[in-house]
Amino acid sequence: MALDQSFVGRTYPATEPYEVGREKIREFAEAIGDTNPVYTDPEAAKALGHPDVIAPPTFVFSVTYRAAGAVVNDPQLGLDYSRVVHGDQKFAYARPVRAGDRLSVVSTIESIKSLAGNDVLSVRGDVRDEHGEHVVTAHTTLVARAAEEA
Repeated sequence: MALDQSFVGRTYPATEPYEVGREKIREFAEAIGDTNPVYTDPEAAKALGHPDVIAPPTFVFSVTYRAAGAVVNDPQLGLDYSRVVHGDQKFAYARPVRAGDRLSVVSTIESIKSLAGNDVLSVRGDVRDEHGEHVVTAHTTLVARAAEEA
Protein backbone atom coordinates (compact mmCIF):
# COMPACT_ATOMS: atom_id res chain seq x y z
CA MET A 1 0.00 0.00 0.00
CA ALA A 2 1.47 3.36 -1.05
CA LEU A 3 2.30 5.90 1.63
CA ASP A 4 0.01 8.90 1.97
CA GLN A 5 1.30 11.88 -0.08
CA SER A 6 -0.30 14.29 2.37
CA PHE A 7 2.63 13.58 4.72
CA VAL A 8 5.02 15.46 2.41
CA GLY A 9 6.05 18.59 4.29
CA ARG A 10 5.17 17.17 7.70
CA THR A 11 7.66 18.32 10.34
CA TYR A 12 8.25 16.48 13.59
CA PRO A 13 9.15 18.14 16.91
CA ALA A 14 12.79 18.72 17.78
CA THR A 15 14.55 15.90 19.56
CA GLU A 16 15.90 16.24 23.07
CA PRO A 17 19.48 17.57 22.92
CA TYR A 18 22.26 15.05 22.32
CA GLU A 19 25.49 16.10 24.02
CA VAL A 20 28.51 15.32 21.88
CA GLY A 21 31.39 14.02 23.98
CA ARG A 22 35.09 13.77 23.20
CA GLU A 23 35.07 10.07 24.02
CA LYS A 24 32.15 9.37 21.65
CA ILE A 25 34.01 11.19 18.88
CA ARG A 26 37.21 9.23 19.60
CA GLU A 27 35.32 5.92 19.64
CA PHE A 28 33.60 6.74 16.36
CA ALA A 29 36.85 7.78 14.67
CA GLU A 30 38.50 4.55 15.82
CA ALA A 31 35.52 2.48 14.63
CA ILE A 32 35.78 3.90 11.11
CA GLY A 33 39.57 3.72 11.11
CA ASP A 34 40.16 7.47 10.75
CA THR A 35 43.34 8.54 12.54
CA ASN A 36 43.04 12.28 11.85
CA PRO A 37 44.25 13.93 15.09
CA VAL A 38 41.53 16.64 14.99
CA TYR A 39 39.15 13.88 16.14
CA THR A 40 41.19 12.89 19.20
CA ASP A 41 43.64 15.64 20.12
CA PRO A 42 42.24 18.97 21.37
CA GLU A 43 45.53 20.74 20.62
CA ALA A 44 45.53 19.51 17.00
CA ALA A 45 41.95 20.74 16.64
CA LYS A 46 42.80 24.12 18.19
CA ALA A 47 45.77 24.49 15.83
CA LEU A 48 43.23 24.38 12.99
CA GLY A 49 40.95 26.97 14.63
CA HIS A 50 38.45 24.67 16.35
CA PRO A 51 37.56 25.21 20.02
CA ASP A 52 37.81 21.45 20.73
CA VAL A 53 38.00 18.15 18.87
CA ILE A 54 35.61 17.82 15.94
CA ALA A 55 33.68 14.78 14.77
CA PRO A 56 34.18 12.89 11.51
CA PRO A 57 31.57 13.95 8.93
CA THR A 58 29.45 10.81 9.26
CA PHE A 59 29.30 10.97 13.08
CA VAL A 60 26.11 13.03 12.95
CA PHE A 61 24.26 10.04 11.46
CA SER A 62 24.04 8.59 14.97
CA VAL A 63 22.11 11.72 16.00
CA THR A 64 19.91 12.11 12.91
CA TYR A 65 19.09 8.39 12.79
CA ARG A 66 17.39 8.65 16.17
CA ALA A 67 15.43 11.68 15.01
CA ALA A 68 14.26 9.87 11.86
CA GLY A 69 12.73 7.33 14.21
CA ALA A 70 9.87 9.78 14.84
CA VAL A 71 9.05 9.56 11.13
CA VAL A 72 9.54 5.82 10.78
CA ASN A 73 7.48 5.05 13.88
CA ASP A 74 4.62 7.45 13.09
CA PRO A 75 1.61 5.10 13.08
CA GLN A 76 -0.37 7.47 10.85
CA LEU A 77 2.30 7.27 8.13
CA GLY A 78 1.93 3.50 8.03
CA LEU A 79 5.50 2.65 7.06
CA ASP A 80 6.29 -1.05 7.46
CA TYR A 81 9.78 -0.82 8.93
CA SER A 82 10.38 -4.55 8.44
CA ARG A 83 10.48 -3.82 4.69
CA VAL A 84 12.72 -0.72 4.88
CA VAL A 85 16.26 -0.52 3.53
CA HIS A 86 18.54 2.49 3.71
CA GLY A 87 18.73 4.06 0.24
CA ASP A 88 21.01 7.08 0.57
CA GLN A 89 22.55 9.54 3.02
CA LYS A 90 23.96 13.03 2.41
CA PHE A 91 25.17 15.76 4.74
CA ALA A 92 25.43 19.52 4.10
CA TYR A 93 27.53 21.15 6.81
CA ALA A 94 27.45 24.75 8.03
CA ARG A 95 30.29 23.88 10.45
CA PRO A 96 31.82 20.74 11.96
CA VAL A 97 30.22 18.97 14.92
CA ARG A 98 32.33 19.72 18.00
CA ALA A 99 32.82 18.12 21.39
CA GLY A 100 30.47 19.90 23.78
CA ASP A 101 27.76 20.58 21.21
CA ARG A 102 24.22 19.88 22.36
CA LEU A 103 22.44 18.97 19.14
CA SER A 104 18.72 18.77 18.40
CA VAL A 105 17.17 17.58 15.17
CA VAL A 106 13.93 18.57 13.44
CA SER A 107 12.88 16.00 10.84
CA THR A 108 10.74 16.85 7.82
CA ILE A 109 9.35 14.51 5.17
CA GLU A 110 10.53 16.03 1.89
CA SER A 111 9.05 13.57 -0.57
CA ILE A 112 7.22 10.29 -0.96
CA LYS A 113 7.44 8.48 -4.27
CA SER A 114 6.29 5.13 -5.53
CA LEU A 115 8.74 3.34 -7.82
CA ALA A 116 8.04 -0.19 -9.10
CA GLY A 117 5.75 -0.76 -6.14
CA ASN A 118 8.33 0.43 -3.63
CA ASP A 119 7.79 3.50 -1.47
CA VAL A 120 10.75 5.90 -1.47
CA LEU A 121 10.73 8.30 1.46
CA SER A 122 13.08 11.31 1.66
CA VAL A 123 13.59 12.85 5.09
CA ARG A 124 15.52 16.03 5.88
CA GLY A 125 17.03 16.41 9.36
CA ASP A 126 17.97 19.95 10.33
CA VAL A 127 20.55 19.83 13.13
CA ARG A 128 21.02 22.84 15.39
CA ASP A 129 23.14 23.42 18.47
CA GLU A 130 21.96 24.64 21.87
CA HIS A 131 22.12 28.25 20.64
CA GLY A 132 19.90 27.55 17.64
CA GLU A 133 22.85 27.73 15.22
CA HIS A 134 22.48 25.54 12.14
CA VAL A 135 25.22 22.88 12.16
CA VAL A 136 24.29 20.41 9.43
CA THR A 137 21.39 19.18 7.33
CA ALA A 138 21.10 15.45 6.77
CA HIS A 139 19.20 14.04 3.81
CA THR A 140 18.11 10.42 4.27
CA THR A 141 16.39 8.23 1.71
CA LEU A 142 14.54 5.15 2.89
CA VAL A 143 13.04 2.52 0.59
CA ALA A 144 10.11 0.41 1.76
CA ARG A 145 10.22 -2.64 -0.45
CA ALA A 146 6.95 -3.77 -2.01
CA ALA A 147 5.24 -6.71 -0.40
CA GLU A 148 6.01 -9.99 -2.11
CA GLU A 149 3.23 -11.65 -4.05
CA ALA A 150 1.90 -14.86 -2.47
